[in-house]
This record gives sequence, C-alpha cells and structure tokens, in this order.
Amino acid sequence: MKIKIYYEDTDAGGVVYHTNYLKYCERARSELFFSRGLMPLGEDGSGFVVRSLKCDFLTPARLGDVLEVTTEISDTKRVSIRLKQSIYRCDIKIFEMDITLVFVKNSKPSKIPQKFLKIFDTL
Repeated sequence: MKIKIYYEDTDAGGVVYHTNYLKYCERARSELFFSRGLMPLGEDGSGFVVRSLKCDFLTPARLGDVLEVTTEISDTKRVSIRLKQSIYRCDIKIFEMDITLVFVKNSKPSKIPQKFLKIFDTL
C-alpha cells in the first residue's frame, strides 16, 4: 500500500511523527480486508486486537515522501497471528514492526475465522 506524506503527518521540521508509522501499518492491515470486500470487524463486534508490538525506526520519512507498506506473516496460531510490517521509501527500509494480533469475540480470545485466515494466506 502506498502512502504520501502530507504536512499534517509531520512536525514543524517536516519529519513524520513516530506514531504515524503505526497508523500507516494499521491502514495497510485494514486495506487487506477492504480490498476483498470485507470489514476487519465481524458483525458481532469480533475482530483483531493488538497483543504486542515491537518497532524499529530506521530513518525518518519526510514531507512529500511516498512510502510503501508491506505485510508478511511470521506465524499463525489458533487465536493469534504474528505479522512483520515494513515501510519503504524508494526501496530503502525506513521502519519495521513485529506485531501480534489476537482475534477476540465477546472480549475473549477466539479461533480466527477461516474467512479471515484466507486473507492472510495471500500474503
């Protein structure tokens, strides 16, 4: 997924705020569902929640940059999935995140539905 950096994404020096990298990765994960005509949340309020994440900020993005967010599966379990998301600027990795998502239903960990697993299988 491509993202262009606008003024609203940056500080006064034109450098992207650190929290925006998390937002960009979240958008890329949501787009995986939207691009297949699905919502990331079930009609019953079920969906994925973040259990843990580890981020490495390698070099800053700046106003006007066009970034590419990639997502890969690291591990899949019954109720959780671990992903590696990276952000690139001109084929140079500038950010990397390992994130573990847990599927919940009624606020409790639950087996990931097959329709959601199929989305991640395409990565």
